[in-house]
Amino acid sequence: MDGIHDLGGQEGFGKVRFEQGAKVFHEEWEIKANALYSLAVKSGIFNMDEYRHAIERMEPRHYLSASYYERSLTSLASLCVEKGIVSQEELERLAGGVYPLALPSAKGRSNNPLRQSFEPGNLVRVRNEHVSCHVRMPGYIRGKQGIVIRVTPAYPYPDAHAHGIDAASEPTYDVEFDALELWPEGSESAKVHVGVFESYLETVV
Repeated sequence: MDGIHDLGGQEGFGKVRFEQGAKVFHEEWEIKANALYSLAVKSGIFNMDEYRHAIERMEPRHYLSASYYERSLTSLASLCVEKGIVSQEELERLAGGVYPLALPSAKGRSNNPLRQSFEPGNLVRVRNEHVSCHVRMPGYIRGKQGIVIRVTPAYPYPDAHAHGIDAASEPTYDVEFDALELWPEGSESAKVHVGVFESYLETVV
C-alpha cells in the first residue's frame, strides 16, 4: 500500500540512525511484546503479512512517533481486537487510558491474471500500480526496469495473504536495478537488488 511506512528512497527525514553494537531490546516490555507477537503467529492467530499490514495501517503521526516495538505492539493489539481475542475496551481498561489501534484495512487482491514466469537474464519492468491493500513492493521501484538475477521458491502472495484471500503462492525474483534508473538526479552509479513478487513484474518489450 502507499503509506507513511514506505520511506525507502525518500528525502527529508534526516540521516538513518545507526548505533554500532546497539542492543536488540532496551526495555523489559519490548521483550514481552516481541514474544507475544511471535506466539500469536506460531499459534495461527494471524500471519506475518497481516502483522506487517497492521503496522502499515497505523495513523501516520502515530507511526512516525512510535518506536520499532511500539509499532509491533500496536499491530499485535489491533489484530487481536479485530479477531475477537480481546476488546478495545479491555485494552484501555488495562492501559488506564486511550489505546490507539491501526486504522481499518482496505480489501486485498489475488494474483495478477497476466503474471508470467521469468528467468535469470530477462529484462523486466515493475508494474506502475498504486494500491490500497498490503503490497510488498517498495514505491521507489514502481515503473522501473531491471534484470532478473535469480529466482526463489514460491511464497504466499502478500496482497492476498494479508487479507484472507485465496491465491497461488508466487516466487520472488531478485531483480537488479541501476541506481541511476531509480534516482536519476540523486544517485551515484551502483546496483540495487530487490526481491519482487511475480505479479508485480511485466516483460519489457
